[in-house]
Amino acid sequence: MKNAIVTGCLGGIGKATAELFLKEGYRVFGMSRTSPEKAAEILAHPNFVYVSGDVSNTQDREKLVSTALEIGGQIDVLVNVAGVAPKVRADLLEMSEESYDYVMDINTKGTFFLTQSVANHMKQNQPINGIRGYICNTSSLSAYAASVNRGEYCISKAGVSMITKLFAVRLAEYGIPVNETRPGIIATAMTSTVTEKYDKLIDEGLLPMARWGQPEDIAAAAFALCNGSIPYMTGQSVDVDGGFHLQRL
Repeated sequence: MKNAIVTGCLGGIGKATAELFLKEGYRVFGMSRTSPEKAAEILAHPNFVYVSGDVSNTQDREKLVSTALEIGGQIDVLVNVAGVAPKVRADLLEMSEESYDYVMDINTKGTFFLTQSVANHMKQNQPINGIRGYICNTSSLSAYAASVNRGEYCISKAGVSMITKLFAVRLAEYGIPVNETRPGIIATAMTSTVTEKYDKLIDEGLLPMARWGQPEDIAAAAFALCNGSIPYMTGQSVDVDGGFHLQRL
């Protein structure tokens, strides 16, 4: 049985991703800060191992990796999903240092150092058809679309995109592809406070595919990047956004 780590595993994109990997026969090691009572069904799955923690915390990351190695023997897939939005959407000229640190610590620092930790174990895996494992990060359309009332989030996701490129280059020699999904407007708790805003924009034609994205849309893309079907692709950002990124006249 292959082993996958999925962060942010009890909500939104992370939960959908963990559920899909379980459905496809993987053992999933999930980490989340969310109260586990909110996800009783996935917690009851025999191949799901929950590790409570915060990816921005060194000890929590080490606990997640050591648990996966102790139970699974090796890590075959890492999907970095854990992420937060600013607690308060503040104009760029008023954004606080505290908010910047909060968002960057989880979204960017956590992604970087968990990837570093897993990669150092993954490169020791025995290769299968030249591949030792797969890593998929979760960036955002905000990696390139400027939102001046949540600048720290945009910066954090641009950082995730560079993390993808850096590790893609560094791990290529070991046969470890590193790619990322770039979600668009997805119906999750993170966007629940701006539903009316995005409903209006979608109705007005913001997206060629005129609907909200669902967590399952992102999970499907992450699984495709990690299931061995595209082994010669690395360092790529896959826009899963209903066509938001397309420039139109």
